[in-house]
Order: sequence, then C-alpha cells, then structure tokens
Amino acid sequence: MYLNNLQQDDVFVPSEMKALQTLTGMDSRRGLEQAIISNGKIVNVVSKRYGHIPNELFFKEAEAMLVNATLNYHKRTINRGDCSFIIDFIIEDDHQFTIKNDNDLILPMLRFKNSYDGSEKTSGHFGFYRKVCSNGLHVAQTEIGFSIRHTKNSTELIMPELNQLFHKFLDNEFYSIVHKFNTMKTIEIIDTETFVKDILEITKLFKYECSDKNDNPSKKSREVIEILDHEALILNELPNLWLGYNAFNDVLHNTMKKSFYQQEKLDKRLFETIYDMA
Repeated sequence: MYLNNLQQDDVFVPSEMKALQTLTGMDSRRGLEQAIISNGKIVNVVSKRYGHIPNELFFKEAEAMLVNATLNYHKRTINRGDCSFIIDFIIEDDHQFTIKNDNDLILPMLRFKNSYDGSEKTSGHFGFYRKVCSNGLHVAQTEIGFSIRHTKNSTELIMPELNQLFHKFLDNEFYSIVHKFNTMKTIEIIDTETFVKDILEITKLFKYECSDKNDNPSKKSREVIEILDHEALILNELPNLWLGYNAFNDVLHNTMKKSFYQQEKLDKRLFETIYDMA
C-alpha cells in the first residue's frame, strides 16, 4: 500500500521551442537564437541547432521499455519548477529484499531524468527504493544506455532491451550492494552525535555546528540525529551505520536544495564514507 502514496507531479507540462527574435522583436546573439518555453515560462535559451527533447518523447519511451520487459512497477514523478523532471520506476517484482529486518524493504528502481533548462543531463540509471524513508538510494553504477542527439533534425531515441540489462543488474551490482547494506547494519553506532559530526567533517555536506560561536548541532545535524533515532525506534533495533546512511540520505533529498545530479553524486559519497567505517 505504501507504493500507492508516491509523489505524483505533472511532468508532461506543455513545452515548445520558439525563435527568440519572434518573442522579443530583437536580434539575438549567435548560439542563442531559440527559447525553450515550459508551461508558459522561458526556462532556457539555446542555439538554433539544439534539438528539444520533450518529456512526452523521453519518459514515454522509457516506460515502454518496462512494458515490453513485462516488469511490474510503480511510478514516482517529480517536477521542479517546470525545469527539471524525474520519473522513478520502482520494480515490484520477485526481487524484494529486507535488510535483516522484515519491515526494512528494498526494491530495485530505475530513474530517468530530463530537464528543459540544461540543469540535468537526459539520462537513466538503476538505483534502490527503500520503504521506510521513501527515498531513492543512488549508490548503483549501472546506467541505462540509449542513443539520443540534441540537434534540430534529430530527436530520435533508441532505447535498449531492458530485460537483459535488468537481470544483469540483479545478478551483479544489486546483490553486491545489498550485501554492503547488510554489513553496515551489523555495525552499531554508540554515539549518534559523534557519528554525525565525524561524517560531516569528512564529507563537508554541511556544518555540524550552529555557528563558529555556537558548538551545538545545527538544524540539519539535529534532523539527521532525530531521523536516525526515530528509525531505530520504529524498526526496533539499535542505531547502526545503515540507519545512519539513510538518515543523511533523507536530509539530502528532502531538506537540502540540490539538483538531482548533485543529490546522486553526494549520495554516493555519503555511502562510500559511511561504508568505509564498516
């Protein structure tokens, strides 16, 4: 039932590309001849050779891959300011795993990204969806390869056959990473405040202290500590590195103002830093 409450933003907003001169009545500099309009707003200015890839083309082609692969899935869609968009396809299949706790479910996930303002590379990759925190875990390295060209005369996408790629991911990376998750689960965190401070000193994700004159934990630091302690309580277990990683991941995705690309990059760094403690 928890998969029925996933975020469902409208990612199929109207978009088009228009000549900037038509819109402004003025000549434009070479290389900045076209405006990309998303839901009635100019969100980017590009060259006349640029090929706009609308979400209708990219995301529907991506979903067709899953339909053709006969995979059962749920969708989560996120629209940030009509500029950048993602669809997460959470695979609800026979490949469900718990991290040594029946209430801590992990599912394979495919994320596809597109943007109209140039902030995100049109791309797709595998990841994980965790029931408890409802966040994507982006520690997987397997990307979805496809052919795409941003040129005026070519906006064709050639998507791969997903079945082989999905099973290759499950047979290799999925199991090895889940094993790392379980290893992290076995390492207890004795002092959650010290743990959070140590991770922040290494990653520089944000400042642990409120200020240079106030050594108390900052608002984000307190949030990480509270999430960690709360998840340990609801899962009826002691704080551990796995819960610590997910507490940071929660704040990264829900509190910090970062692009999808930045979130994924920082997520991987957090995971590597915390796993090294195991």
